[in-house]
Amino acid sequence: MSTARTEAEAAVPVGRGEERALRQRSTALLGSLIRPVRVRFLLVAAMVVLAQFTGVVGPALIAWAVDTALPALVAGDAGPTLLVSGAYLAAGLATGVLTFSFERQSSVLGQRMLLDLRQRVFRHTQRLDLEFQERYTSGRIIARQTNDMDTLRDLLEGGVQVVVGSTLTMVLTAASILAMDAPTAGMMLLMLLPGMALTVWFQKRSRRAYRRIRTHSARLIVKFSETFTGIRAVQAFRDEERSGREYAGIADDYRDATQRSVMVFGIYQPALRLLGNATVAVVLLVGGFRVIDGSMSVGLLLALVLYSRRFFQPIDDIAGFYNTLQSSSAALEKISQLLAEAPRVQQSPHPVPLPRSTGRIDFRGVTFRYSAEGPEALHRTSLHVPAGQTVALVGRTGAGKSTIAKLIARFYDPTSGQVLLDGIDLRDLSSHDLRRAVVMVTQEAYLFSGTVRDNIALGRPDAMDEEIRAAASAVGADEFIRAMPAGYDTDVNRRGGRVSAGQRQLISFARAFLANPGVLILDEATSSLDLPSERQVQEGLTSLLGRRTAVIIAHRLSTVMIADRVLVVDDGRVVEDGAPHELIARGGRFATLHEAWQASLRDGPGWSEDVPD
Repeated sequence: MSTARTEAEAAVPVGRGEERALRQRSTALLGSLIRPVRVRFLLVAAMVVLAQFTGVVGPALIAWAVDTALPALVAGDAGPTLLVSGAYLAAGLATGVLTFSFERQSSVLGQRMLLDLRQRVFRHTQRLDLEFQERYTSGRIIARQTNDMDTLRDLLEGGVQVVVGSTLTMVLTAASILAMDAPTAGMMLLMLLPGMALTVWFQKRSRRAYRRIRTHSARLIVKFSETFTGIRAVQAFRDEERSGREYAGIADDYRDATQRSVMVFGIYQPALRLLGNATVAVVLLVGGFRVIDGSMSVGLLLALVLYSRRFFQPIDDIAGFYNTLQSSSAALEKISQLLAEAPRVQQSPHPVPLPRSTGRIDFRGVTFRYSAEGPEALHRTSLHVPAGQTVALVGRTGAGKSTIAKLIARFYDPTSGQVLLDGIDLRDLSSHDLRRAVVMVTQEAYLFSGTVRDNIALGRPDAMDEEIRAAASAVGADEFIRAMPAGYDTDVNRRGGRVSAGQRQLISFARAFLANPGVLILDEATSSLDLPSERQVQEGLTSLLGRRTAVIIAHRLSTVMIADRVLVVDDGRVVEDGAPHELIARGGRFATLHEAWQASLRDGPGWSEDVPD
């Protein structure tokens, strides 16, 4: 629920200054989408204008036919009738061709701009740092890529036709009426005044109604996404009923908001059409008396009636499009806000090249806070890790172990001080060189849809099949992979649905080893492995970690004991530092942990080798 509130609150600007900034940012984003296709965009606008000109001449041609061509035909002269029939047919044909052309081109342009925007959002969200990913929920990102994009499609594909076409139709229709008969134009102007008042009322009510719809729609998406992302926890704790009630409440709010919007539109559209029909009735009544007294011809009356019907139709179209415009504006604001997010971890404009890392790591007076107002997660720390050394980080949950690992991987930058790799500040390295030099394997072994081979090759896409199999063999994954239905070509499905948790972790290990980084970080990476699998992996770790720098975060002391060096972390400080046997001999926290582990081994069945918090 808190996430839904965050999304709802984000939809409402704080003040006028922020609202103005949002509009400017949204306008700039729309301009950047139009700019690459501006020539074709102007061509579409030109076709819309031409279509309105060819469409507006119809009633005038009918008036001329009734008043001039038909009397000539009765007198035996068919020329005027043939001429006006040909002109009407040509105008209709031109309108049809132009309408088909600009609608097709509008659709093509809209999809092209949407493709550009989708790619921008995807690339941008990938570049944003871990701080953003932890703050901005997956449901909100999904809403940007789906719901908001679909809303923008209506604007980009139909906006020119409605905004340009409908407005021009009204102007040309009013000009035609004024040119034909000024009294009727004056009468139309009087009837337009209540229509404008009705439209202003509709705009105010629909704006408020649509904002509520957008808020509740976002809450609905976030709740749905969160529930099914965490469906295992929901089912494990039998939370389906409560979660269902929460979702039903949000869905009810969305339904009520939608019904209020429908009610507003349900009042406006019939009232506007009633006004249009009343205008036609008045024009017909007044014009009929004028035809009787000879001050107006029948053809002119017929043309004015047809123009009167056409005059209010664009207002109806624009009003209907106003909802789309409101929703598109809100969607554009949200997407522009997302694209305006700047990563805290910035890339260096002039990176220092690092062709191949030896893996030497240095912390120089490093402190770190996860937020400006938050407490220090890591106090002033200085460390030196020689190339090729395996370091284990031990400590209770929240002590700062993962913080150190994330700083080495440059998921975050230190608040103060420096983290160096081979003597180079991580902030001076290119993202490409850093990702090639430092690889982290986390507790969540994520597998993407595709084959086992594809998932392992993620560590090095150009790797040969022999190299992929060798990496899998090194961590003990080759045997179970070959036993799968299609071996390395087996599709693991979304989230690795066809493999166990331990097998997923082994595949992620193979992926990391194939990447052959200078620094390998294992953050609780063996936590999901059973003991036989862990021992199998440790054999691979022992042989492979000897030639690279490794940082291991683990609760299991069997994993910690293979390290060259142990750092005991407590409350953001390194309180013990040394080889495992040295720390045991010295006495202290690690010695206490080791003694408890040895006692658990002596106790027999039911023992646990996890480091206690």
